[in-house]
Amino acid sequence: MLLRRARELALVPALLLLLLLGALVNDSFLTERNLISVLGSSAALAMVVLAESLVLITGKFDLSLESVVGIAPALGALLVLPVAQAGFGTEWPAALALLSILATGAVLGAFNGVLVVKFKLNAFIVTLAMLIVLRGLLVGATEGKTLFGLPESFYTLATSTFIGIPMSVWVAAGAFGAAGLMLKYHRWGRALYAIGGNPEAARAAGIRVERVMLGVFVAAGVLAALGGLMQTGYVGAINANQGQNMIFTVFAAAVIGGISLDGGKGTMFGALTGVLLLGVVQNLLTLAQVPSFWIQAIYGGIILVALMIARVTTGRAQD
Repeated sequence: MLLRRARELALVPALLLLLLLGALVNDSFLTERNLISVLGSSAALAMVVLAESLVLITGKFDLSLESVVGIAPALGALLVLPVAQAGFGTEWPAALALLSILATGAVLGAFNGVLVVKFKLNAFIVTLAMLIVLRGLLVGATEGKTLFGLPESFYTLATSTFIGIPMSVWVAAGAFGAAGLMLKYHRWGRALYAIGGNPEAARAAGIRVERVMLGVFVAAGVLAALGGLMQTGYVGAINANQGQNMIFTVFAAAVIGGISLDGGKGTMFGALTGVLLLGVVQNLLTLAQVPSFWIQAIYGGIILVALMIARVTTGRAQD
């Protein structure tokens, strides 16, 4: 128990060490502007990590979340844009288009959940197929173009601030806080851990396993769609590659944050520190002008190290 707890808290001194290293490497690293930039650029990732963490705790996977990050806001944009700007020409009100983004995430999450929970299909294969399908739909719907000229409300989460910090950061922090309290104190949260630990025992204890797991997939889809909206506001546009390869970073953040790939273990605090750690690492590498492909290689190395640490701290083999 102490080893597992230490695994989650180990990222805190690691973060402090990276902050110290960054201050030594680059004078602008610890400036208020740069630190806020790190938080702002990590907000969308944080929402997807939160979504994936909830699914992982139940012992399942959802690889399609990176495609939801792209397709959900793109659909909202296409519904609100005129034909002249590559939209569908429906020109929906911005508020309705924003609701459609969250609805798209919920529908896609429900579809994944039905295939995995009701039809008993392998979650890894199902969501991998959905990742590919949704990526193709995104490219086809946008015709490979970048969507500009969106209503200001599409950018609000990233551009509006409260005490100098983007609203997207506050929303992500609030979502992690709410999820952490739910997992620790609410019966639904305890049910997630029980299902991830032993679904048959959870079912015998009276937990409606199928209903809870379906709800997790829906919630994950909504969170990923919201993360996609944050990403849209941060970038200022939507392109056909939005969210591509994001799932690797998501898994890296979740795993190094202590979320078990075997299910039933992990906390939101650990997942959040994983997000912050990768955000700081990426910022450091960017300031050092390290090419992006090396950043991906470093993320892969971080995952491998985290898996080895998990093997030691849990004391059991990983399937």
